[in-house]
Amino acid sequence: MKLAVQENLVPGKNILEKLRKMEKYGYEGVEVSCQVVPQKFKELKESIPSTKVKFSTVCGTPSGLLGPDRKTRESAMEGTRSLLKMCADLGGVGVICAPIFGGPQITDLYPWQPNVKQLEKNILIEEFKILGKDADNLGVYLMLEPLNRYETHFVNRLEQAVEVVEAVGREHIQMMADFFHMSIEEPDIASSIEAASKHIVHIHLADSNRLLPGHGHTDFKKPFQALKKAGFKHFMALECGVPGDPEETLPECVRFLKRFM
Repeated sequence: MKLAVQENLVPGKNILEKLRKMEKYGYEGVEVSCQVVPQKFKELKESIPSTKVKFSTVCGTPSGLLGPDRKTRESAMEGTRSLLKMCADLGGVGVICAPIFGGPQITDLYPWQPNVKQLEKNILIEEFKILGKDADNLGVYLMLEPLNRYETHFVNRLEQAVEVVEAVGREHIQMMADFFHMSIEEPDIASSIEAASKHIVHIHLADSNRLLPGHGHTDFKKPFQALKKAGFKHFMALECGVPGDPEETLPECVRFLKRFM
């Protein structure tokens, strides 16, 4: 189990300064958004070898995997393919994918396909089968992320992500688990992690109020025990708000989480 932090949470005037602060705070990995990676790819490539901090993950994919038309979906797949390549070049674990935000965008095809959510699921499975070939060849994961019901109508719980991953059947199509979304959707976070553990290759950390762990009421002890029991050895990245002075609260968060690791 290794701690990572999203690049935008750390103060600094450039990537190298941020990485050095992460290392000082006690983080081992950096996660970068899908918008920033293409813009700062060269800077990331040059800066990462200068510290002990490794590139963890790309957060997000281009919108449109479940868009309303073929052109939109093909464009999103091509953008995702590009991110997988950049992630591999940076030595990262993989790319996080939340396929759609909000409600459905695909036209209701009643009576042939009256269940739009099932149609979306079938489309995503086929897209992941195609993208899975790239992920397998590159040796990086494309990770499906369940989001809470207020952010998407599609794939809210870990068990739903497992269904998609197992239907795809590709080694590098797996999933991740986010503590904030799980605090809303899962009846018991530790039990849900245990049930899905063989497919979980990344974690997002946030407390119940989406602030740094330790600033809300989420229980991290039991879920961390479930992760350790499953042999989880991957990155757990902070994706949350940072209250107070990050120079103080980010290293405090490391100390808080290490108690359970």
